[in-house]
Amino acid sequence: MKRIFTKIVDVKLNEIHALLLAFIFNFVVLGGYYVIRPIRDEIGADRGVENLPWMYTGTLTGMLIANALYAAIVARMSRRRFIPIAYRFAIANLFVFFLLMRWMPAAQERTILAPIFFIWVSVFNLFATTMFWSFMADVFTPTQAKRLFGFIAVGGSLGGIVGGLVTSSLAGKLSTGLFLLITAVMLEIAAQCVRRFPADFRTHDERSEQPIGGKFWDGATHIARSPYLLGLAGFLMIYTLTNTWAYFQQSDLTQHQLQDRAARTSFLANIDIAVNTITVLIQIFLTGRLMKWFGVGITLVLMPLLSAVGFAAIGFAPVLTVLATFQILRRAAGFALLRPAREVLFTVLRREDKYKAKSLIDTFGYRFGDQLGAWSYPLMRWFGLGLVGISWVAVPFGAIWCVLGIWLGRKQRVLADAKREQTLPTTAAPEAA
Repeated sequence: MKRIFTKIVDVKLNEIHALLLAFIFNFVVLGGYYVIRPIRDEIGADRGVENLPWMYTGTLTGMLIANALYAAIVARMSRRRFIPIAYRFAIANLFVFFLLMRWMPAAQERTILAPIFFIWVSVFNLFATTMFWSFMADVFTPTQAKRLFGFIAVGGSLGGIVGGLVTSSLAGKLSTGLFLLITAVMLEIAAQCVRRFPADFRTHDERSEQPIGGKFWDGATHIARSPYLLGLAGFLMIYTLTNTWAYFQQSDLTQHQLQDRAARTSFLANIDIAVNTITVLIQIFLTGRLMKWFGVGITLVLMPLLSAVGFAAIGFAPVLTVLATFQILRRAAGFALLRPAREVLFTVLRREDKYKAKSLIDTFGYRFGDQLGAWSYPLMRWFGLGLVGISWVAVPFGAIWCVLGIWLGRKQRVLADAKREQTLPTTAAPEAA
């Protein structure tokens, strides 16, 4: 059975246990998020585009607070302790929301609790996935990452499909609070995956399980001093800037063309299902091969090219069908190609930066790009730009994005070669003895 599995995935026998646990880990993290994602998106559509910038501002504020707490915990606890604690804190939050949704009057739930829940989900989803990929970048080497991250990403895509199907099929039949409990169960499974992850499949280095140490602000100072980390932050911010513009366009068209809340939730959940179905196909047949044949840089560039073409298509035909197609293809490319390739970029960092700097980039940097998009979108509308004009404004960002992706891919290769040379004397010594 193991030999059959190694023919499907380019995995060694001693890596199979870790690979399967990583697959399940990613499945439950993204599956839990996709159960509640359509609920968040429906809130965004219901509140209207004019209110989204304020909710994005609240999200950025929440992200700052969460980052400070997360960095402080990372410095003092081992990864097997602080990651399960973080997931269980999210579970406790979900139970609080569940109780409030059951007891709070409908009017207050819509005006008070709904925006808070929107902000919480926006903060939670980034930390949930960032902790997962930080852990992956820490336990797998750069060479292993190129071989295995594509398959690990399939687990998340399948989780997204299952989560979207749960919400799409049960929307209007179950109360919103019950979806939160489903997510809570999946997060507990994620915590157990961390605790049971093998410690010796790659290395016997005891330092890997020690607290990282340092100050909680070290992530910010390291980013400011490193062109590579700054490039990673800039690459992500362009992605989130254009992502937010596309999300606002989706909310705008959805609000005007779909009046029923259950219909909007089901429509958005169906988009999620389509995204993750296409993502799985790309991850199985293309992702690993592209990174192996053409390298990380070329794989990174495909997403900016698709974005430029997609925004141009909306510029020519600003209708919900075209935008939904663009969102499906863009998000599928983001999950199937951009995410695994971008996570390989972090494998060449030192351990402290894999958790502190990466967390700051993936959470605060992500939401800062959202913030730029959230406030620039209404500003462009104030200047008279509609869906067509904003789409054409987004197209030139693709060129900048492409150049940055190529540079990051080349820099990652140089850093990976340097890291490999540093580990050769260490691995050669036992063999010589």
